[in-house]
This record gives sequence, structure tokens and C-alpha cells, in this order.
Amino acid sequence: MIPVPLPPAGGHADPQAALALRDVTLAYGARKVLDGLSLTIPAGAFTAVVGPNGCGKSTLLRVLGGALAPSQGRALLDGADLAGLRPKAVARRLAYLPQDPQAPELITVRDLVARGRYPHQSLLRLWSEADAQAVDAALADTELTELAQRPVQTLSGGQRQRVWLALVLAQDTGILLLDEPTTFLDIRHQLDLLDLCARLHAAGRTLVVVLHDLNLAFRYASRVVMMREGRIAAQGAADEVVNEGALRQVFDLDCRVMPDPETGSPMIVPRRGRSL
Repeated sequence: MIPVPLPPAGGHADPQAALALRDVTLAYGARKVLDGLSLTIPAGAFTAVVGPNGCGKSTLLRVLGGALAPSQGRALLDGADLAGLRPKAVARRLAYLPQDPQAPELITVRDLVARGRYPHQSLLRLWSEADAQAVDAALADTELTELAQRPVQTLSGGQRQRVWLALVLAQDTGILLLDEPTTFLDIRHQLDLLDLCARLHAAGRTLVVVLHDLNLAFRYASRVVMMREGRIAAQGAADEVVNEGALRQVFDLDCRVMPDPETGSPMIVPRRGRSL
């Protein structure tokens, strides 16, 4: 298929950006990881994807980001099939942070974050002051300015996670796909990161975030997608889809659901810490 260029990116303020999957199946041999799955990610939404281990959350995100091609069905960006779009054009609209990215040996924090500007470079547009400002802002937003000249390999796991988030922010796209971005972070930095995600959402960006902490997912996301065994079990606003029956069905979890005393969003309390 001849690659089709996307319309002009328009930066993070683009209100038309949206993702969708249509009847997507992805299989490794006889094992279906995604099974006839259809999903729409509304433009401007903060969508949290939750589900038990091995249910297909990370695979879903990789297909949405164009990192994996489905065995059947289509992944769409702004209504266009991702399979027919130029990778660099997609990267100006969509940033994807996988679970376990790998940094080149001895690269500094600033140099790695600067790689987020690659989609904006060309033979006619080399490094500019706007690129430097984008990197500076990403470092500041993730509290990494003072570590900018440190080799990434010398940082803690939580600090490295923030470096990768800074790279994604420097990419300056309208859509962010983040796969378990709170991994390795202590509770304060988990909240700081999700507060930053909330600010990006409020500014008009579309976020799709895989999270394991259900209470954080329900507190921050405007929309929740629950997965089980490669399929969508429930989707919608958290206060519409989160209930004891759904959590029992998806997680085999016996719990109570009550309002979060800080936000009013659904909060789960396991019964004696036991599953069914």
C-alpha cells in the first residue's frame, strides 16, 4: 500500500485527533491476544485501560499506536488506516511510550529527551530554538532539569521512567499512549505524573493510559476501558461502568465500591483483601 500523508499535525491543540479499532484480532499462532475487538477513543478524552494481567492491555496499546499490525481488522487514526500512513507523519500526531523502553548506552538525559523531536526534523528543518524550548519544557514538567547532563544509566528506575515520559512530551503530539507509566514510581511521583496527565488532558490532548492501580485510574480518567481475555468487558465514564458486579466479572475481585472522599470518583475497597 502506498503511504498516505496525514493532514498537518497542528500540535497538541488539534481537536480532531481520535483513534479506533474495528473488528481487530491479533493472534500469535493459535492464541488470540485480541479477539474481534472494536473500540473508539474519543478525541480529547483521558482513557484508562484496566484489566487483569495477560488480558491484552499492552497489545491493545501497541495496535492503537501502530507498533503492531492486527491479524484481522483495522486500526484507525482520524479515520485513516494506520497501515497506510507514513510512520514519521504518525509520530507527529501520536506518541507511544511502551512498558520497557531501552536507552542507548551512555546517552544523557537531555540527549535522550531530544530524540522526541525527531518526527519534526527534515532535510529542510534541522534543530531549532523551538526544539530546544520543547526539550526544556519537557524536562521541567518531569522535574528532570537538574539531571539533564546525567547518563540515563546512572538514574534510578523511577527517574528513568520520568526521562521516557519527558521524551514523549517533547514529541509534542495531540495523542499520548502510555503503557504503565507509573511503574517504578513512588506514590508521590505517581500522583505527580497523573496530575501532569490531567493537565495535558485539560489542555486538549487525548490520552490513553494503561494502569494497574484501579483507584488512580478511576480518579484521574474521564473514561475507563475494562478488558478481559482479549475483549472489552466494559467501557464508559468511571461512575457509569465501575461497580461491584463489573469488578467481580473482570478481576474476580470481591470488593465494595464507594465514592472517593477527595474526588467523588469510584473507589474500591477489597473485602478482607480476598478475591473470589
